Amino acid sequence: MILTLLFSLFTSFTTDTAFVHDPVMAYENGIYYMYSTGRNIQVMTSSNRKSWTLNQTGVLPNIPSWTHDSVPGFKNHIWAPDIIQWHQQWWMAYSCSTFGKNTSAIGLLQASNLAINQWTDKGCLINSHAKRDNWNAIDPNFVKDEDDNLWLTFGSFWDGIQLIKLQEQNGTLTQDPNVAQLTIARRYHNNAPNNIKNPTSKNAGINAIEAPFIFKHDNWYYLFVSWDYCCRGAKSNYRVVVGRSRSITGPYIDENGISMTEGGGTLVLEGDKKVYEAAGHCAVYHFNHQDLFICHGYNLQLDGMSTLIQRKIHWKENGFPQLEE
Repeated sequence: MILTLLFSLFTSFTTDTAFVHDPVMAYENGIYYMYSTGRNIQVMTSSNRKSWTLNQTGVLPNIPSWTHDSVPGFKNHIWAPDIIQWHQQWWMAYSCSTFGKNTSAIGLLQASNLAINQWTDKGCLINSHAKRDNWNAIDPNFVKDEDDNLWLTFGSFWDGIQLIKLQEQNGTLTQDPNVAQLTIARRYHNNAPNNIKNPTSKNAGINAIEAPFIFKHDNWYYLFVSWDYCCRGAKSNYRVVVGRSRSITGPYIDENGISMTEGGGTLVLEGDKKVYEAAGHCAVYHFNHQDLFICHGYNLQLDGMSTLIQRKIHWKENGFPQLEE
């Protein structure tokens, strides 16, 4: 609350403690751009990934009217953006939803460069409806395959993590109608523990998996996802797991040989109960000859507030990632 009041007094604000939720990054001309959940999509910039300057305006000062029509109750608190540079353009996807419901939409923006922070609304990329779909159109992540095709993975709870193929058409991106949507990971499916309950939403069900991010390394696609519950401050129990596949469409298999569609996942990061109670909603990048893992963590030293975590990735002999302490 105090931080929000301080931010409101300035058009920009610089800090060494980045308060973020669901962070993603991009790099252009020596500057790191970090986008995250927040009013109008929060954006921060840095030249060193240590000191961050908040742009108070955000990415979308004017929320497109279609978002309110598509998602009743949605206002301007936009969730979980993702960004990619593809075919000389920057593309950003973002989530419009209300907590615990799956009438949601993923919006699409386009820009020629990041420095001017001017984005063109490209409308709705994909949406979900509570009475129609058993999946949730939030938490998007773009990924390119080995043939430079663009895909989108997304999802939260319900039937888990989804994957669709995209196509470029008339200056925008749309879902490729010739490739079926796939479910590529679940936390629980038909094997849910007895009597388990969702502590945060009666609508979302118990399939506590969300926030996918696919990263290609050494001819493997690595699917990172978050298990269990975010958004509860110091009561959160979020954690990140991973599986991998030779094909972007899966199956994604963990270190023990279990498919992620059957609840598989190798632990990557969880709360240490000293600095962070829990951590999740990650992104992975190759910046300046180093693979980097980022996410948000619920900081016990700051009353459970959500702050940026950055860790270098080392790759074990078996090919699975291990984070540097």
